[in-house]
Amino acid sequence: MFAVIETGGKQYKVQKGDKIKVEKLEGEEGGKLVFSNVLLTSDKSSVEIGAPYIKGKEVEGKILKHARGEKKIVFKYHSKARYRKKKGHRQEYVEVEITNIPA
Repeated sequence: MFAVIETGGKQYKVQKGDKIKVEKLEGEEGGKLVFSNVLLTSDKSSVEIGAPYIKGKEVEGKILKHARGEKKIVFKYHSKARYRKKKGHRQEYVEVEITNIPA
């Protein structure tokens, strides 16, 4: 069984036991997290598609850790103008383990 959920403006295909990295969300490590924006659920015999979301379905997860991704370098440059800007960015994320997908 799998589901497609939406969080942080992105969509994720998840199964029970999957570990995913999503945009920063509030909550304690080891705490429960509920994704209510479920777009699709499927098992071996049937598929349920929302318009846009399935009412009454929620995917549950457990917060494993809060962390920051690898550093991305942003470099702006204009030739012949002595213009150079260098900036770094590290995106914060939450690692979540999917614990329950409703049937």
